[in-house]
Amino acid sequence: MGDSCKKDAKDVKKEMTFKAALFDLDGVLIDTEQQYDNYWGEIAARYIPGHPEMVQDIKGTTLVDTLERWFSGDREYLRPEVTRLMDEFEANMPFYPVKGAREYVAELRKRGVPMAVVTSSNRTKMSNVYRSFPRFIETFDAILTSEDFKASKPDPDCYLKAAARLGFKPEECIVFEDSIKGLQSARAAGTKVVGLATTVPMEEIRPLSDWQFNDFVEILRSLDYARDDKGGSR
Repeated sequence: MGDSCKKDAKDVKKEMTFKAALFDLDGVLIDTEQQYDNYWGEIAARYIPGHPEMVQDIKGTTLVDTLERWFSGDREYLRPEVTRLMDEFEANMPFYPVKGAREYVAELRKRGVPMAVVTSSNRTKMSNVYRSFPRFIETFDAILTSEDFKASKPDPDCYLKAAARLGFKPEECIVFEDSIKGLQSARAAGTKVVGLATTVPMEEIRPLSDWQFNDFVEILRSLDYARDDKGGSR
């Protein structure tokens, strides 16, 4: 686990102070990254042979950005087919919560911390998530999808918009991310950043985050949350 996890619990609690929480979706709240790796690995092998690096390159980005980056020029004609296959895949994929995610979100909700989901997924995919988790929408104060921001991660636009939607400055928010592009986005937005090693190795997320954990179970074990006088959470 990251160096912050090795600190005294009181020190971690003191440092990890925030007024609003912003969560990425895939690899943070729901455990889907391996499914996407398998899916995009098959797409790359079928349509872009010799470029397995595409799987890692597109992590954290929107489908629109993926199509623009990898299916332009002489591959542009493939965009409708790839979009159709993605819609079919996401309509049938199972959604499971990341370890400790439900409990952590419930703890913040109990303490009245405003929360938003900030995802590169589109609304079509999110409708499938809502069917799997009927109380998902009511759990969060805002849900921003790819249709809500102008540029894909690592651009900071998505997290800047989420902070504004909740009525807070970026520096008053904490972001929970797992992908390199997502962590870069949060950093560029000026938020506090928690890196979860659910997608990439701990050593890769450490330089891009203030705290590092393997999952929310570790966070719940390490931190004793308490509301501060200004309405934030520690």
